[in-house]
Amino acid sequence: MRKSNSFAALVFFVIIGVGAALALGMHRDSGNIESAWIGISAFVLAIVVSLAIKVADQWEKAVVLRLGKFRSLNGPGLFIIIPVIDVIAYWIDTRVITSTFKAEKTLTKDTVPVDVDAVLFWKVLDPEKAALAVADYKSAISWASQTALRDIIGKTMLSDMLEGREKISKDLQKVIDERTEPWGINVISVEVKDVLIPSALEDAMSMQAQAERERQARVILGDSERQVAEKFGEAAKTYINNPVALHLRAMNMLYEGLKANSTIVVVPSTVLETMQLGGVAGLTALTMGLGQEKANKEKEPPIEKQE
Repeated sequence: MRKSNSFAALVFFVIIGVGAALALGMHRDSGNIESAWIGISAFVLAIVVSLAIKVADQWEKAVVLRLGKFRSLNGPGLFIIIPVIDVIAYWIDTRVITSTFKAEKTLTKDTVPVDVDAVLFWKVLDPEKAALAVADYKSAISWASQTALRDIIGKTMLSDMLEGREKISKDLQKVIDERTEPWGINVISVEVKDVLIPSALEDAMSMQAQAERERQARVILGDSERQVAEKFGEAAKTYINNPVALHLRAMNMLYEGLKANSTIVVVPSTVLETMQLGGVAGLTALTMGLGQEKANKEKEPPIEKQE
């Protein structure tokens, strides 16, 4: 809805005031008839001038038709038209305008119904084309955006749509801009806000992602075990021609195991023979010795501090 023209209203009241003052002065000098004609003339002049004066804001363009034909684009600022003969058909806003549009229950290329919300940023570059080439350019842009969005969804796989929103936005911008260019409208950008899929499909995709993560975890674990085995193999090569080092390593491992848990320790017989502990009897004696040493330490009374 076009706002009222306050400047034209001001001019109207100024003319009425001047006419009233002249009519009052004429009434004193000549009589009622002359003063009445002055008053009527001032009133008619005020109406004509107020209808002729138009003011457009900085971001507006007025499309003026004269007797049904395009005459000119006026604005911003003050301009004059001829009342009755000239008509302002449209007030065109030349600022960047945002409009939202959506596509509901639209099938993707792999037949998945999705709901997509998007935002369109556009601007009128040629007000004459926007006024004369299309009946309602705002409604036309809305319908063109929705149909373009449905076309893009029908040509795109769901996975590409979820991962490549930027590409979809650029494709939408290109398609919509081609459709609106004959109307003097430039599409600045298109932003896809949200892509909604059925809840059952969301659960299935979540399970698939979880299974994929578990698979990756097992692959990483297997690779880690392979690397550890390779390192053990490299370490074993150092003991091939050095039996003394192997003997000391085996004794250290046995000692650490007995010290940590002196109940039961399972040791291969080859290790016992290598360490020459005398078989089971020697291992039993070693275990009992370590156990007795641990018990003696536990029975020792705490040392009292002397004052």
